[in-house]
Order: sequence, then C-alpha cells, then structure tokens
Amino acid sequence: MPGMVVFGRRWGIASDDLVFPGSFELFIRVWIGTMILFTYHKGHFDCNERGVLHSYLVGLLVVLALIILSLCAIVYVSAQGTITNPGPRRSMPALVYLRALLYLPELVWACLGAVWVSDDSKGCDPATVGAVIAAVVASWIILLFTGIGVVFVFDPLGDPRPQPPTMEPLGVRDLQSSEGSQFLSTARSLAVKVWESRLRLLCCCLPQDESHRAAFSSIAQLFSSFFSVNLVPNKMEKSRDPEVIVSHSPSSPIGEDLETELEKAAHCMQFAAAAYGWPLYIYSNPLTGPCKLSGDCCRSRAAEYEIVGGDHLGCHFSSILQSTGLQYRDFIHVSFHNQIYEIPFYVALDHKREAVLVAVRGTLSLKDVLTDLSAECENLPIEGVSGACYAHKGICQAASYIYKKLVNDGILNQAFSIAPEYKLVITGHSLGAGAASVLAILLRNSFPTLQCYAFSPPGGLLSKALADYSKDFVISVVLGKDLVPRLSIPNMEDLKRRILKIVSNCNKPKYRILLQGCWYELFGGDPDDFPTEMDNRREEELGQPLLGEESLMIRHSSSYQSLASDDSPAHTATHLPLFLPGRVLHITEDGPSRRSCFSQVRYRADWSNEMAFRSILISPRMLADHMPDAVLRALNSLTSDRPFSLCPSSLNNSQRNTI
Repeated sequence: MPGMVVFGRRWGIASDDLVFPGSFELFIRVWIGTMILFTYHKGHFDCNERGVLHSYLVGLLVVLALIILSLCAIVYVSAQGTITNPGPRRSMPALVYLRALLYLPELVWACLGAVWVSDDSKGCDPATVGAVIAAVVASWIILLFTGIGVVFVFDPLGDPRPQPPTMEPLGVRDLQSSEGSQFLSTARSLAVKVWESRLRLLCCCLPQDESHRAAFSSIAQLFSSFFSVNLVPNKMEKSRDPEVIVSHSPSSPIGEDLETELEKAAHCMQFAAAAYGWPLYIYSNPLTGPCKLSGDCCRSRAAEYEIVGGDHLGCHFSSILQSTGLQYRDFIHVSFHNQIYEIPFYVALDHKREAVLVAVRGTLSLKDVLTDLSAECENLPIEGVSGACYAHKGICQAASYIYKKLVNDGILNQAFSIAPEYKLVITGHSLGAGAASVLAILLRNSFPTLQCYAFSPPGGLLSKALADYSKDFVISVVLGKDLVPRLSIPNMEDLKRRILKIVSNCNKPKYRILLQGCWYELFGGDPDDFPTEMDNRREEELGQPLLGEESLMIRHSSSYQSLASDDSPAHTATHLPLFLPGRVLHITEDGPSRRSCFSQVRYRADWSNEMAFRSILISPRMLADHMPDAVLRALNSLTSDRPFSLCPSSLNNSQRNTI
C-alpha cells in the first residue's frame, strides 16, 4: 500500500484511500448540482443583473458537471485492485491532477458568487439567492477541508527521487554509518515537527503555553515513531488472537473473596462514574436527568463545601449528589479544575463503607486526551520496590498533581480529622483509573490499609515491578473486550505488524474490507464469514515490501530481508513494556454472543492476569465495553444475580481458567 506520488513527492495517502472521501464529496456535489439545476429550470431571473446571474448559474453547472465526472472516475479507479496490487490504479495520479486543476474555476466561481450575493442579489427571488448561497458556502467548506486534508497527508519524508547511483541502497549497515545516521536524524526531526504542527492545528482552541508545547512535542515524537516506516515481515502466517491460560497462584483469592470484591467494586464504580459530572448523568438518564438537575443547577452553596474551578452553574456537583446519594456535608473537596496533566477529582466521606473516598475523573476533554497520549515512560521510584520503576508519563504527572493537592493542601488530614477510624479508598475509570492506581502507589507507605478500585485502566500504565507491587491493594476491573486495558505502545506495534501480515495476504480491495468491518461493528456476525486470504500465493510473493519498488527509507535490495525480519533491529522493541495495575477482575458476557435485542445480558466474573491483555482485540464491543455506564451495569448485574454469574471454575476452586 504505497503512498501516491503526485506533485513530485510521495504523500501519506494511498491510491485506494479515496473511495469514501470521493463518494462523500460526490454526494454533496450531486445535491448542489440538483439544487442549482432546479433553480435554473425555474428561471426566476427578474432582478438586477439578471444576465450576470444567468451566466453565473450556467458556469456553475458546467464546473459542477466536470467535478462530478472527475469524482466518479476517482471513486471507480480507487476501488480497483487490492491493497498490495496498485497496478489497476496507475491512472490515479492523472485523475488527481485533473481534480486539483478544477479547484481553480471552483475557487473563482465561489468568489464571484460571494460578491454577487453581497452586492447584486437585491430584488431577486429568495429561493434563487438561497441556492447560490448554499452553493458558495458548500464550495468554501469543501475547499477548507481539502486544505486541512492536504496538511494531514503531507509526508515530510515523501521525496521519491532516487539516490545517486554510486550510493548503496539504504540498509541496516548504511543506517548505522555516519551519513545514514545524520540523514535518519534529520528525517525524524522533520517528521516530529510536522506532527507538532498537526497537533497545534487540531488543538488550536487550547492556549499555546509552555506546558501545551511540551505535551505536543512529546506526543509528536510518539506519533512520528509509530507511523515512521511500514514494513512487512517475510514469513506470513494467519494472525489469530492467542489463547491465554491464566494460572492462579496459591495466594490468589477465589470463591468468596471474588464475591466480596465484586460488591465493593460495584459500590465504588458509582463514585467513579459520578466523577464525570452531568454529561454522563444526562446520558444515563436522558428522560429524568434534566428535570432532577434543573432544580439544583445555578443554586449557590459555596459555604457548604469547597469547590474548585469548572462548575460555575453547579450542574457537575448536583449530578454527583444524585449519583452517589451523599449529602453536601459529606464532601471534603471537589475540584473540576482541568488542564493538561491536571484532572478533576473529589474527596468525600463514604459512611456506608466507612471510607475516605477519592474519585478521579476519566477522559472528558481535549486536555484529558493530550494527557492520555503522553504515553512515554517516566521514572517513578517507590521506596521498598525493587526492580525498574516507571509509569505512563501523562498519568504519572496527573497522579502527582492530585497527590500534592491531597497531601500538601491538607485535604486528607482534614478528612481523617473528621473520621479518623475510616480507611482510604481511591477509585476512577479509564484515565481516572490509571491516575487512581498511581496515586495509590504514591500514598501506600503513608496509608498501608488503603484500597484502590481501577475500572477499565489503561494497559500501558506500570512497569512489571510496580504492577506486582500494586497487587496487594489495587483491583483492576475490565469488562469484556474493552480496548483501553489492552492499549499500550508495544501492543499497538504488535497490532501494526499483525495487520501488515494480513494485509499482504489479502485479495480484497480496501473499501470492501472497511464496509464489511462496519457491518460487523453494527450487526455482529462471524468475521470468518468474510475470507481475505489469497489463494495459490507463494511464500516468496508474500515477502515483498508493501512500499512498492522504491521508497525513501527502504529500497528493494538484499538488505531488505534483514531489515524486514522479525528479529532485525528494525523490529526490536524500542518501548519499555507497561502493564495493568494490581489484580485483574475480568467480566465477560455469559452465553452466546448472538442474542435478541431485548434479551437480558448475563455476565460472569473471574480473576485474570495482566498477561492476558497483551494483545489488542478487534471487536464490535471494544469501545462499548469501555463506557462507564456499561461497566456499572455489568457490576450491578453480577451483584444482584450472584449465584448464576460467577464463573463456575472459580466456585469450584479450579486451578486454571481459560480466557
């Protein structure tokens, strides 16, 4: 799947990537053309400059007709061939040149239409004026998004010009030379700068201060590294999800302890979900939620609790009250302050469980997304822990921010002065689960009895030493095929290699694969019903590079095989492995995967292992299982229907469970 070479350089988009964008634009163009044609057919030109209007509509119809024809050709040609066989699409560059040329008359006509609407449209038929305005606005929007798309598919390493013939093809030895190293360093720096520009464009609404620039730089380095070079390993095999066998150690709790932990987890999940504030509350209660919150929003209760930032109308805090059932006096500190590496949290007294509870909010803003994406490793030395201690950088800094607030500002001292006999419990969901786990590690030495319940935490969170250390006081709850607990940089690299293996052995065009994937996502089914394996292909044919005969980084040469093999330096793990925190409680649906829409879902729960989440699963439930309301619903179902929900292997003290 080589990138297209147009305008003298290779771009970050393949010739078979234009089916859906072209079809969408084609739909818009046909709609505009139909509207203009109907307006022209009515012939209501009884106004000033009627000749100009008539000529403008005729010219606009001609331009639209040419654009529609070019788009039809682009969509048709882009749908030909397969991912690894771009031969039937060799005419695509010429069609792209033609389409780019048509932007010039479109730009001229958009400017003329804007001038006519502003100066000469007085006294004209309102429907005619509205049609011209719609055409002009649509043209400007398409031109704007085209420009943004060009920025994002620009490849800083896309110069396809061949190297001088006296130079050897760039292999591993060449890249280790001084000239190769300098070239590679320059290329990487250029790629990082391009990704920084893209991130600034996406986050243009955020202030461009030092902390944001540092986050953009960190994320840009991660993205440029991940999307740098696409290689195909020479040995092709059918990729499948590994069957993970989880063995219980003698100290692993089963049976009654599982029931107890499920009850505690279901209780804590209410507080973790409540931390999201009114958006999740309204989403979970679309009919009654607005009515319940309307009486409490905008009411001033500043004297009754301490609240910091981001909740000027009080709707967030009102939803927390509704979700948790606590009273105003039970809250010690509530913070909705939100910046990069600084996430909202609240501290409350849970009298039912006799606990000082700290709940950390998950991802709900663009700033939280930047915190999530700061996925580099950061040292996290902990007294008494041997081995390498490091964690996810963004989450580690978010946890350190909350730690300073709790300890330095005396929030925990204030809580325990009110209820000295209570224990400390920390909880959160998603990003909040990761921050809660790291926060629990930071507070463990000061509060030896603390407990942490992390719901759907990020998979790339803790080093192995810290993950093992946290098993005594952290419980991670994972629902089904949730993507986030399986998400880490090494897992993404593994997924990329697996996808490349399957893609190189696929005989279907990309648009068909995507359509079948959407069908599977919406309606389920067995993905094996859609075979993608090539028939009668020799193994040596499967080892050819996906980047075509020539590429900036890799040429078709004898050095390619060493660079593309799984054991080569190019495939050596460059990112440190990170794991889920604590003991892992895995909840899965019990019964057949296909069921009627109105049938009740039944769940089962069992202890798992962080190694069972070392591979990303592609499933229609991979995002839905991450939603906090889905996790809460599964936990409530387990605790209310316990005799039928717990995994039989756990109840029978089985020594091994198959996930």
